Amino acid sequence: MSNELANLAGALANSDLFKGLLQENDKLAGGGGDYKRISIKGSKFRMMVGGEQISVNKEDNIDIVVIDAAPIARTYYDGSYDPKNTTPPICWSADTKVPSPDVDIEDRQSDKCSTCPQSIKGSGQGDSRACRFSQRLAIVLADDLETVYQMQLPATSIFGGAENGQLPMQAYARFLSANKAPAIAVVTNMYFDTEAETPKLFFKATGPLTETQLNTVVEVRGTDAVKLALEMTVSQTDKVEKTEAKSKPEIDEEDAPKPKTRTRKPATKPKVVEQEEEQEEDVEEPVKAEKKKSPNAKVDEDLSSIIDDWDDE
Repeated sequence: MSNELANLAGALANSDLFKGLLQENDKLAGGGGDYKRISIKGSKFRMMVGGEQISVNKEDNIDIVVIDAAPIARTYYDGSYDPKNTTPPICWSADTKVPSPDVDIEDRQSDKCSTCPQSIKGSGQGDSRACRFSQRLAIVLADDLETVYQMQLPATSIFGGAENGQLPMQAYARFLSANKAPAIAVVTNMYFDTEAETPKLFFKATGPLTETQLNTVVEVRGTDAVKLALEMTVSQTDKVEKTEAKSKPEIDEEDAPKPKTRTRKPATKPKVVEQEEEQEEDVEEPVKAEKKKSPNAKVDEDLSSIIDDWDDE
């Protein structure tokens, strides 16, 4: 039987169908696969595979291609962050408008995010907001266009205008659209703000992909790896297991903000939606803005959820 299986694998191993079906084995085995992500903990690019750090980029910048982006989400953690006794968020929103239906009713901070007391300046540490924004990206490295990584951006890397020519993600996406350049068609240099106290990223275009490279990343965009990068939480990607005693999945130091201490009891069955920053600077609340379209404007489809649905004050 083993020889027959070996022969079968040998004949089909290189086919896209076989590779896709092989991922189902991870579900049957009770695992999540060796999924990859890039952490920005400590303002360093850390390559993570299955929860293990395999390398740290020595530079403060890295060339990537943005394949796709998930909608912006919101997350509220109850209590102060303790790296030795981590807790899951108790309230979160997948659309930044209303709490997720998975949030326990008694833990919902408000019926709407727009009227939530945890979204008011000062509800978090200092002048920050206790409920934080974040966004997941699916990216590939410019020198390896076929390996997909999950990337999670903190709010300070998403919102805001240009700072001395340096662009956070929303401003960068608008810049690309103004120049009729889809994000997936250019090499993006992602680099840290070295003046920021917490991990904060800026983005700039360094050049277009070749036709061959573009065909490669367009094919990658349709794979399950991209879908999983946008859907899976950091804990799922890192294979963090829940403990039966507390029913709380661990959260990386980089994932948990430090809001004011409260006495509310944490939810027992949360669906974890993590944040990547350690302690986030305050950013202005993004507001819905009217889209201004010129007759010949071409919207960047890959980051349309960023540039169409939100704008800055």
